[in-house]
Amino acid sequence: MSMFFYLFLLVLGLQATIHCAPHNSSEGKVTTCHLPQQNATLYKMPSINADFAFRLYRKLSVENPDLNIFFSPVSISAALAMLSFGSGSSTQTQILEVLGFNLTDTPVKELQQGFQHLICSLNFPNNELELQMGNAVFIGQQLKPLAKFLDDVKTLYETEVFSTDFSNVSAAQHEINSYVEKQTKGKIVGLIQDLKLNIIMILVNYIHFKAQWANPFRVSKTEESSNFSVDKSTTVQVPMMHQLEQYYHYVDVELNCTVLQMDYSANALALFVLPKEGHMEWVEAAMSSKTLKKWNHLLQKGWVELFVPKFSISATYDLGSTLQKMGMRDAFAESADFPGITKDNGLKLSYAFHKAVLHIGEEGTKEGASPEAGSLDQPEVAPLHAVIRLDRTFLLMILEKRTRSVLFLGKVVDPTKE
Repeated sequence: MSMFFYLFLLVLGLQATIHCAPHNSSEGKVTTCHLPQQNATLYKMPSINADFAFRLYRKLSVENPDLNIFFSPVSISAALAMLSFGSGSSTQTQILEVLGFNLTDTPVKELQQGFQHLICSLNFPNNELELQMGNAVFIGQQLKPLAKFLDDVKTLYETEVFSTDFSNVSAAQHEINSYVEKQTKGKIVGLIQDLKLNIIMILVNYIHFKAQWANPFRVSKTEESSNFSVDKSTTVQVPMMHQLEQYYHYVDVELNCTVLQMDYSANALALFVLPKEGHMEWVEAAMSSKTLKKWNHLLQKGWVELFVPKFSISATYDLGSTLQKMGMRDAFAESADFPGITKDNGLKLSYAFHKAVLHIGEEGTKEGASPEAGSLDQPEVAPLHAVIRLDRTFLLMILEKRTRSVLFLGKVVDPTKE
């Protein structure tokens, strides 16, 4: 069995009344990324980004009660940090403070270099792991961005810039959707619908992730119909994958939950968190970078009989109101300050859409991969073992090992709801 995740998309729409000369778009995919000298910010970023991820998760959970939650925290952090390049005064301060950075302790230059190092590390080629994160800016033909902004976002954030005629709404929409579809290898089609005439700039941020379990499941062991408890009165039927294998796991008595780590064959891992019935809100409130560190130290390897549902999940959010509630208000107001993007006044953030898609199934990540391979070393006689059955609401995290970045974070309430 393989587990693979297809992408995150963040679309930020900016609007303004600006009149300037056309700008030629950059051509081709940005492929260079220069690593900066390491600084103190690099060591703080995993914890800061993780805490932002959990703060945003709690907001989305409150706004979307009883629904599946799924998003890519590291991509949102990178996109907002890039936006902060062009911002100034309180607009910039609010963006960075929402991300969790204190400009008194962290110079902006160090922060931007930290994100450069993070993106380069995540995009480093790996034969066993497909992981690519990047950005694209679609900018109105009448807007001329500052050269420094173009250089910075290209160097630090691997960002492509395209000159777009937004007066032709259908053509602009097709251009953006085609780019997104290509970059995500066809997994997101028709992202943007009903594009508005007053949009002057759109930022697209994407992450494509695809990996195979270090210990694949056997397709023949999958139960075609198994109970999954959505709530006290609702039970749905889902295919349930089954395996007896050695996993790192831990029972957190303090938080009343079970944590299980599943490794990929490359530099990534998945954490499944299964709270005891009635304790989900308690676990959600306690999630933090410190919690992750605690689990990392206390996880122990042992035999586990594991049951994981086979499912697909997607989630779409308008992050505008959420980010404002978290403190990023000025960027959406008439007082927004983006002097680093253009010398013209009136530019403000008008909306922010986010979409993430996840699929867990038996299919291989490469053509011809055998779903039965890798499962032949299971013991003929079952040793003493724990039993972990993900048959009710659980939390899911995907982390990149080298940077400890939270690539994806979510809650599966109903695996039958895509």
